Amino acid sequence: MPYRRLPNTDAARMRALQVARKQYELKGAENVPYSSKIVHEISAFIPFFERAIAEYKTSVETQFAKNQKYQNQVRMVRMYISHFIQVLNLSCQRNEIKPEKKLLYKLLPDNYSVPDLSTEMLLIEWGKNIIDGESERTRSGGAPIYNPAISKVSVHYDQFCDSFQTKKVSKKNTDRYLESVQKLRIQADALILNLWDQIEKAYAELGTEEMQNRAKEFGIVYYLRRKERQALGLPVSGDEDK
Repeated sequence: MPYRRLPNTDAARMRALQVARKQYELKGAENVPYSSKIVHEISAFIPFFERAIAEYKTSVETQFAKNQKYQNQVRMVRMYISHFIQVLNLSCQRNEIKPEKKLLYKLLPDNYSVPDLSTEMLLIEWGKNIIDGESERTRSGGAPIYNPAISKVSVHYDQFCDSFQTKKVSKKNTDRYLESVQKLRIQADALILNLWDQIEKAYAELGTEEMQNRAKEFGIVYYLRRKERQALGLPVSGDEDK
C-alpha cells in the first residue's frame, strides 16, 4: 500500500506548498479539502522561504566561484614560504648566514627540514615568522635573501591572508543563511503536515485508494515500499522503506 512521506528537499517542499495554493486559487475555498486559514499561512510563508533559499544558494555559489582562486593563492604562498626556508637553510649550510640566525625565524639552528605547512593556520604562522625574521636579520646588517626575496613572499602572504579573512566572513554568512533555511524548513514541514492531514481527513470516508487518488491532485506524494516496487517490477532507488 502506498504511503505518504513529507518532502525531503527544499524544491519538493516549495512544490507541495505552491500546488496547494494554486489549487485553492483555481477551485475556490469551497472546492478544496483544506481551510482558508492554512492557505493564508502558506501564502505568507512562501516569500520568506523563497528568499532564504535564494540567499543561501547565492552565498554557496559565490564561495564556490572564489574557491579556485583561493586554492591557487594557498598553493603559491606555501611554495614561496617553503622555498624561502630552503634557501635560508642552504645559506646556513654554506656558512653565508650563521645557523643561530635561524632562531630569528623561529627555526632551530640544527634542523634543516621545512616545517609543516599543511594547514592554513600553519601558513599564517610560518609566513609571519619568516617575514619578521628576515626583517630583524637584515635590520642588523645581514644581506637579504634572494630568489625568493622576502618582498615577493610578503606579496603572496598578504594576498593569502586577505583572502583567508574574506573566506571566513563568507563562510560565516553562508552558515547564517543555512541556519535561516533550516529553521524555515521546520516551519514548512509543519505547514505541509497540517495541510496533508486536512486533505486526507476530508477524503477519509472514500476509502484509502480513492482518498489517495483525490489527495494527489492537491500535492500529496505517495510512495510504494521497496518490496511493493519489486513485486511490480519497478526500479528501486534505494531510499524506499522496506
